[in-house]
Amino acid sequence: MTLNIAHRGACSLAPENTLSAARRALELGAHMWELDVAVSADDALFVFHDVSLARTSNARQIFPDRAPWIFANFTLAELEKLDYGSWYVEADPFRQIAAGAVTAAQAARYRGEALLSLRRALEFTRDNDWCVNVEIKALPAPVQDFPVVGAVVSLIEELRAERHVVVSSFNFAVLRQVVARNAAIAVAALAGHPEDVPLQNLPDDLPLRGYFPRHSMVTVQQICALQAHGHSVMPWVVNDAAEMSCLVEAGVSGIFTDFPQRLQPLLPPDPIAST
Repeated sequence: MTLNIAHRGACSLAPENTLSAARRALELGAHMWELDVAVSADDALFVFHDVSLARTSNARQIFPDRAPWIFANFTLAELEKLDYGSWYVEADPFRQIAAGAVTAAQAARYRGEALLSLRRALEFTRDNDWCVNVEIKALPAPVQDFPVVGAVVSLIEELRAERHVVVSSFNFAVLRQVVARNAAIAVAALAGHPEDVPLQNLPDDLPLRGYFPRHSMVTVQQICALQAHGHSVMPWVVNDAAEMSCLVEAGVSGIFTDFPQRLQPLLPPDPIAST
């Protein structure tokens, strides 16, 4: 079995949820990448993690009177005015610039990083014959009732990207909607706390491609049991090399990490490549 490296949106070598992060993950040999869907005030789909724009953009400087800078209160045109890369250079959140893993030239290129639309993210994934985990989560006001599942599925279909996408969510209702609209799109259950998705109570009527739990939630025994029932188990977020090694030995299907460069050397040899 090939173990998949999944590069999480919060990237150690580039600003998170950006095209630069996707490019770096692809260069490093990650088998897939992960992103979070957000919706603008005028119903545009884009890629962003936090509810507030404050941490990973210069929204405070460009729109000082718009605190707390909830993304759903901004139009696409306003969002496109922001810089999504300079914060990474200034904060060096994973200390990779200080360590020399990100060169000064690379860091300079991150300044002025553009907003990543979901369309562009899916096009990049499809055009590189790659895979992306698209997380759909609850949206904040005033777009909380936006039909995000239908919009995401329609875009995937328009781009003919079904085989390149896994849609994940903490909410089974979201996954059921995806399957009802297009059963060719794979779905996976996310779990961050034991009550999110009971390990012994995954629904039989939902064709889950995977079960993606917080790494601290599952034991080796549970991983083996889940995979024996046909579930691909990919824990998140695993950045420590020792924890990576333990999970590789446990036989997980993949690992979500901010450090694909740290996980790559720990993978077992590909039996096909070695024959």
